[in-house]
Amino acid sequence: MQMLLNVNNIEVKYQNAILVLKGVSFSLTEGKIVTIIGANGAGKTTTLKAISGLLHTEDGEVTHGSIEFNGKKIDRMKPEEISQMGILQALEGRKVFEHLTVEENLRVVANRGTKRIGIKKNLDKIYNYFPRLKDVKNLESGYLSGGEMQMLVIGSCVMASPRILLLDEPSLGLSPILVKEIFAIVKKINQEEKATILLVEQNANAALSIAEYGFVMENGRIVLDGTMEKLKNNEDVKEFYLGLSRINERRSYREVKHYKRRKRWLG
Repeated sequence: MQMLLNVNNIEVKYQNAILVLKGVSFSLTEGKIVTIIGANGAGKTTTLKAISGLLHTEDGEVTHGSIEFNGKKIDRMKPEEISQMGILQALEGRKVFEHLTVEENLRVVANRGTKRIGIKKNLDKIYNYFPRLKDVKNLESGYLSGGEMQMLVIGSCVMASPRILLLDEPSLGLSPILVKEIFAIVKKINQEEKATILLVEQNANAALSIAEYGFVMENGRIVLDGTMEKLKNNEDVKEFYLGLSRINERRSYREVKHYKRRKRWLG
């Protein structure tokens, strides 16, 4: 399998002073779903923004290491240049153009050179993935429910035919039923569009239900990685992220003295 994206030992600082990511490395295999799980503030969103280029809009910078897409360095590129290469990020917080209708939001992201028949084909595709969006396509987006907004955000990215789709906390604030529905659609998009998906989540149960490989991030570092089966069966992951603690209590990895970090952090 071809490695589509390589994140090579990156450090990220905001305002050239606040160190957020500390030597993060991982690769994405083309056509796979990979997840990064971790608590709020672990550095997951910053990792996505480093890949999509959105760091530059928030006075953030990759100060060490590199990010390569198809062998080309992209960590110094502008976000619009990166998106044109096929890397799209669905932002946390379900940001949409609230004064535009659902369909107008979807059309905004259509390529300028796309012929009308191409836009129509893409719209039909989105409505097939998200039938609810078709029902509300003429409604101003500001009136959508949280679940509908999340569908619109993901649908807008898919409209642009991404090579890599970056999803930032898509389960946030949604009911368990909606989370299950949206994650099933994400998996379907991966299979049918052949899009590589990097999913960051606090909801480890949901993320590991569709991902093939995962990374655990804490305090700006990746502290554990493995296949879905390996992570699901890891006792620490069960306790800290899957809610399976015998004492019904969640703690941080750093609070457990016997926790063993990966060897590359011991040197």
